[in-house]
Amino acid sequence: MAHEHSHEHEHGHDISAEMQQCIDNCTRSHQLCTAMVAHCLSLGGEHASPAHIRLLLDCASICATSADFMLRGSEFHTRTCGVCAEVCERCADDCDRIGPDDAHMQACAAACRRCAATCRTMAEAA
Repeated sequence: MAHEHSHEHEHGHDISAEMQQCIDNCTRSHQLCTAMVAHCLSLGGEHASPAHIRLLLDCASICATSADFMLRGSEFHTRTCGVCAEVCERCADDCDRIGPDDAHMQACAAACRRCAATCRTMAEAA
C-alpha cells in the first residue's frame, strides 16, 4: 500500500484508499436510505409498507455501523461489511422493484449497489 494513497487518522490507524472508498460509499448509502424513508412514507402504498421501511432503516443502520467499524480499525469490520453488502443488495433490489420510475429511489438503489460492491471487497479481504 503506497502511503500517498492512504489516510492517517488521529489514532494512527492507516486507512487504504480502497477502505476510504468503502467508508464513503457506506456513508452515502446511509444518507440516502435515511432520506428515502420520509420520501417513501409520503408516497404511501407499497412504498410505505412496513417491510420496505424496515429494509431502508436496516440498510441505513448497517451502513453507518460498517463505516464506524472501518474508521476505528475494528478487527470485526470484515464481518459487518459482509452483512452490509447483503442488506444493501436486498435494499437496492427492493427499491428497483417498488420504484422503477422514481429517480430518488433509483439513486438510492445505485448508491446501495456501490456500497455492496465495496463492502463485498472488504469482507473478502478477511
